[in-house]
Amino acid sequence: MRELGQLFITGISGKSLTDDEKKFIQEENIGGVILFANNYDNPAQLAELVNSIQELRDHYPLFIAVDHEGGRVIRFKQHFTQFPSMLDIAKTDSPKQSFAAHQVMGKELKSCGVNINLSPVCDIFSNPNNKVIGDRSFGQDKEKVSLFVSSAIRGLQTENIMACAKHFPGHGCTTKDSHFDLPIVKKTMEELRAEEFIPFVKAVKSRVEFVMMAHMQVDSIDEELPCTLSKNAYDLLRSELKFKKVIITDDMEMKAITDNYSYGEAAIMALNAGADVLEYRSMDTCKEAYFAAKEAYKTKSITKDSVSEKLERVYELKKQYLSEYKPLYIPDVAKTIGTEAHEKVLKDLTQAINIKSENSNT
Repeated sequence: MRELGQLFITGISGKSLTDDEKKFIQEENIGGVILFANNYDNPAQLAELVNSIQELRDHYPLFIAVDHEGGRVIRFKQHFTQFPSMLDIAKTDSPKQSFAAHQVMGKELKSCGVNINLSPVCDIFSNPNNKVIGDRSFGQDKEKVSLFVSSAIRGLQTENIMACAKHFPGHGCTTKDSHFDLPIVKKTMEELRAEEFIPFVKAVKSRVEFVMMAHMQVDSIDEELPCTLSKNAYDLLRSELKFKKVIITDDMEMKAITDNYSYGEAAIMALNAGADVLEYRSMDTCKEAYFAAKEAYKTKSITKDSVSEKLERVYELKKQYLSEYKPLYIPDVAKTIGTEAHEKVLKDLTQAINIKSENSNT
């Protein structure tokens, strides 16, 4: 079943596609590509890369995703407007300025053919020792985080960039980094509802298109499995938070998963638990996981009905955002990036942050 590939987002190795990468994406009808710093040189090269990826599409264009949060998590450093961290942006107390910043991010990403920003971070920075989230969060106050999350989503989606609320059910209180280890959260369900869930509820109400499921074990949700592989976690997001759109996993190559499960095993478990789209930073790993899932589909370990439901959600988003797709005209790309208007948004934002910081120090 070629459509199964739509449930996978893969990384690629460099600044242009290899023949092997083209073959896998096209023959297996892979749903999307995630880009990192090693895939980027300049905006024109990026746009050419995206055009070459989209030439491989079957019916709908591919998802082209990136982590473009601002601050220390940004893959395209040269030429793009470099916004400060979300913790700094929230110091302005102005969701309006956050909206303007995310609108600029959206315009610049769109001009290069990116259509998903894996942002904003909805985690509450409740643990000062939490280095993996830290200044990626809008702060310690759930209501403030919620306001800024909403402004970020609206800013991006106004520019037709699909936003992604991450990392459900809330990574802010952890100390371990899921890139290297499995964080374990001991909070009760009541505590989670009163704190961690609040920004995600706001994100859903703000019509966010994706929610990312985190690689963390939350005992009150599931005492045995990380959320990425737990049906309980997906059911919670669907039934209690009423999220009807696409649930994507965090990178399935993180050690929180790979230390305990093979790539194929984890892929099958995540799909059966409720994930719609699985994300892999490298193609070799994506291939291994995809072919294991394909085999599981043949043997009915993954059911046809569940795959059909996932595809419906994926195609609904692609139809809504990507049905008007046209290849990028390369000479126009640079005109939309780092413009005077964008620099003014950054300058005004920086000024507002500095004024707030000075006032808080006096």
